[in-house]
Formats: sequence, structure tokens, C-alpha cells
Amino acid sequence: MINPTLAEVIDDLALVDHHVHGVLRVDLDRDEFEDVITESDRPRRSGTTNFDSQFGLAVRKYCSPLLGLEAFASPEHYVDQRAALGVAEVNRRLLRAAGLGAMIIDTGFAGSKVTDIRETAELSGVAAYEIVRLEAVAEQVVRDGSTAEGFADLVRGVLTDAKSRGAIGTKSIAAYRYGLDLDPTRPSEHDLLVAVGRWLGECESSGRVRLEEPTILRFLLWCGVDLGLPLQIHIGYGDSDINLLRSNPALLTDFLKATEHSGTAVMLLHCYPYHREAAYLTQMFPHVFFDIGEAINYAGLQSRQIIRESLEIAPFTKQLYSSDGWGASELHYIGAVLWRRGMTEVLSEWVAADECTLADAIRVARLIGVDNAVAAYGISPVH
Repeated sequence: MINPTLAEVIDDLALVDHHVHGVLRVDLDRDEFEDVITESDRPRRSGTTNFDSQFGLAVRKYCSPLLGLEAFASPEHYVDQRAALGVAEVNRRLLRAAGLGAMIIDTGFAGSKVTDIRETAELSGVAAYEIVRLEAVAEQVVRDGSTAEGFADLVRGVLTDAKSRGAIGTKSIAAYRYGLDLDPTRPSEHDLLVAVGRWLGECESSGRVRLEEPTILRFLLWCGVDLGLPLQIHIGYGDSDINLLRSNPALLTDFLKATEHSGTAVMLLHCYPYHREAAYLTQMFPHVFFDIGEAINYAGLQSRQIIRESLEIAPFTKQLYSSDGWGASELHYIGAVLWRRGMTEVLSEWVAADECTLADAIRVARLIGVDNAVAAYGISPVH
């Protein structure tokens, strides 16, 4: 039984999407669209479609009407209508329908392919803020010709400049490049110098600049801590570049202990299937927060179960909303729709069972959807 008052309040929340990316600037054909509605980078098995998934069902149900189609339009009709409207119009419709108050955007992945901060803000009609990807900074410093001796100061300088121009957080993808089973201590200057020298040699011999060196990844994490802005860390579910076993947030326990009194908030991103471990860590450490973004999109109807589980032991003040939308604006929109529906269902059950008051349920939704991010990042979202 859905509580109508609660449903109305949650539907009206101007959500703060605290970890998200830009949207693709180019029109997509059927195969290209199929490629961006899955986290896998492998070719589909012959004769199959990525529309045969929870996310595919959600696209056909929720997005079709926004593009002028009946709900559950066929994949063929959906992709054809998407192309007929054009990517700019599709992006505008879906981003605005998400009902956001602000977007906090990681600009470090496939930046030339997707809209930047300004373009995304214009399409969505809400404020957009920057998150700086630490590994992208390090790699760019190397591409620009850094020596091993100058590397640390150059990285710190870029991050300081980003903060001064308005960036409100940093992000680490150490889980993709090595794993979270890193030495939690700050590396010495000598160890860093040796590691950077080794990495520069690898870059020269391979002709490829990709950071996988664990000592440098540790250095970047501590740079994020020292900057004093919220530090986002990718956890769990991601594309096939990740080793899922080594992306468990429990591996960060000693790092979280070491940073507990730093004054820097640590934001555990996505977290599925380790959302229960992440919830535990948020209960243990005052400076740790988490979200279940991305998994909500791809779980579709079943995301309600993930939302239930995310609310088991974590303090309500320690969870944030995220879609982790990238590329296809359907991800940005469906993340918001499914979060609203799941939260409404779960919290309505609590109210109906007399396990909390309606006022309590509304407060929980507002904390997770808006207020926790506003407090953690110090932003002023659109209402």
C-alpha cells in the first residue's frame, strides 16, 4: 500500500545526484545504443539484445512516453524515435524529467564524448558541479611531460587549482586500476619517486599512459584527503575492467581508520553487491558515506530490494542519491525514477506497519535524496 502523501513528497524532491557523468553529444544507432545500456564491453551473443534486461524493460516503460511513444514501445520503435528527435532533444527531455536539484559530475571519463559541466547544466536546467578524477590528473601530468622529481608537486598544483576554480570533490578509481587492497599508509617521498620513475619507464616502452602502480594510487588517495574536499572512491559494480573481488569496501577499513580525523569525507560509490559492507562502514566511521547508484538502474524493478537492503544498518544521515548516469540520458532519468519508486514503496511499508511516522519517512527520503549531499558538499541546489 503506497502512502499517497509520502509518494507526493518524494516525487517532488529536487534530488541531488551526487555522482554522475555527462551525456553523449552524438546520435546513436541501434547497435551503439545497445552498447551503452550495459556495463559490459564485450560483444553481445548473436541473436540477443540488451533490451532483454531489467534496464531494457525500464527504458521501454519509463522513457518511451517522454519520447512520444506508448509505454513498452518495441526496441525498434524506441531507437527510431530517439534518432528522429535528435540527441539534444532526447537529452533535454530525459534530464529535465529526472527532477534534479543539482548534478555533481565526474569529468574524468571519456570527456570528449560527453557533455561538459556547462552543457550538462544547460540541458538539465540545474546547477552542475565538478568532481576531479585523481587518476586522470596524474595521467595528464605525465602526458604533459612531467619528470619523476616534479610529479608530486605538479599533481598537487593541479588539484589546488581545481579547488580554487570551484571543484567540490575528488574521485579515485583505484578499484579499477589495482584494487582496494592497497597499503593504507601515506607513501614516503622516496617510495613515490621510485614508483613514478618505474611508471614513466613503462609509459615510454609501451607508448600508453595508464596508471596502475599501487604506490602512486595510494599517493593520489592521500592527495584527495589533503585537499579537504569529499573524496569519492569507486566500489563494487562497474564495467569488465574491474576485479570485483578486490573492490570490496571492507578492504579500505585501515585507510578509513587512518583518515578518520582528517576532516575529509569519504564517499563510497555504487557499492553493489557490497552495499551491506558499505553500510557497515558508514555506521562505524563518522566521515564515511555511501550510495547505491548504478545498481538501481540496472536492477530495474528489483532495485527496490537493493534499496531495502541499503537501509538496514546505515544511519539515514550517511547515504546519498546517485544515478551514476553516463552517456545515455536514459540512465540519468531511470535512476531517479526507480529511486523514487523504491523509496516510496519501502518507506510506505514502514509507515503502514507503524514502524515509523509519516514525518519520519519523509525525513529519511529528504536526507538521502537531498540534504546529506547538500551538507557534505556545501552546495546550494535548485528547488
